[in-house]
Amino acid sequence: MTNDNFSIKLSQIGRRFNRDWIFRGVDYTFSAGESYAILGSNGSGKSTLLAVLNGSLSPSTGTIKYFFEDKELDVEQVFQYLSLAAPYLELIEEFSLEEMINFHFKFKTYKAGIDKAAIIDLLSLPGSSSKLIRYFSSGMKQRLKLALAFCADTPILMLDEPTSNLDAQGVEWYLSLVQQFAKDRLTIVCSNQEHEYSFCTHQLNIADYKK
Repeated sequence: MTNDNFSIKLSQIGRRFNRDWIFRGVDYTFSAGESYAILGSNGSGKSTLLAVLNGSLSPSTGTIKYFFEDKELDVEQVFQYLSLAAPYLELIEEFSLEEMINFHFKFKTYKAGIDKAAIIDLLSLPGSSSKLIRYFSSGMKQRLKLALAFCADTPILMLDEPTSNLDAQGVEWYLSLVQQFAKDRLTIVCSNQEHEYSFCTHQLNIADYKK
């Protein structure tokens, strides 16, 4: 699925809360197989734009269209084609690691060559398959969110502040995931830290759309 032709086209997109515009006038196309960094300071609206892109938030003005193999998709279908990792996404604390992986892949397909054991191995947690998520450190929870997103076979990968709660070793681990699993996917990274998006070939700065 990851090599399929998927694009997102924004036409004069804007989003406001109450009377304050977070951004306006975004004309942009995100194309299959390309990598994009959405840049801006904390609170600038990066996560808001990402929420519009993944269909969880409607734009206040403008239109957003999704195309899969040149056919337009309804926004309700988009979640099937994307994987998302973000600090504000909650894991199910009552689940064990094994249960969390099983649950996630009821809704997604594993990438070729990946299975539950491979993900546990990727996390370097061979003896923790029965450990409850609630007992994981914040860094390990972030690693799990990233592993689930990267290892799902979706044409779109969306990452919001991907190395939050990760130490230097965790950052290196994240970059290794990018090398292994981001190729040929439409990848969008929201960040204000260069090490998180240095591999991206396109940049969109929220500051350019403040009016």
